[in-house]
Amino acid sequence: MRIIGLDVGDKTIGIAVSDALMFTAQGIETIRRESWENDLRRLQELIAEYEIERIVVGLPRNMNGTEGERCDIVREFAKHLKESVTDKEIVFWDERLSTVAAERYLIAADVSRAKRRKVIDKMAAVFILQGYLDSNPHKL
Repeated sequence: MRIIGLDVGDKTIGIAVSDALMFTAQGIETIRRESWENDLRRLQELIAEYEIERIVVGLPRNMNGTEGERCDIVREFAKHLKESVTDKEIVFWDERLSTVAAERYLIAADVSRAKRRKVIDKMAAVFILQGYLDSNPHKL
């Protein structure tokens, strides 16, 4: 059993999955958003492939903790996702600064700007999922 983490944006969806023991998160891919149908189909494929039981969706709260328009967009996405994977639990996770943390990590690793652009969403998903895993010692 595994958990998948999603960093949902307008143009891309960063994706990470936990290891089987749910200790660590690994980035697996970034989906280029084309249509609801294509996005959901690819997520369904990944959920089946990795035997996912829970979906953690990053919720982009404002710095003061309130929810703005971006949160509404992410919640709408999660609603569509839930309709396509009805047997999976969807959990929202505060993702404030996950992209900033991912960017800093990649800079510290001396990853070029061009390469960072290609993996930043996937790395943000890793930070989202790892935060969730670290905060839940019993995992399920």
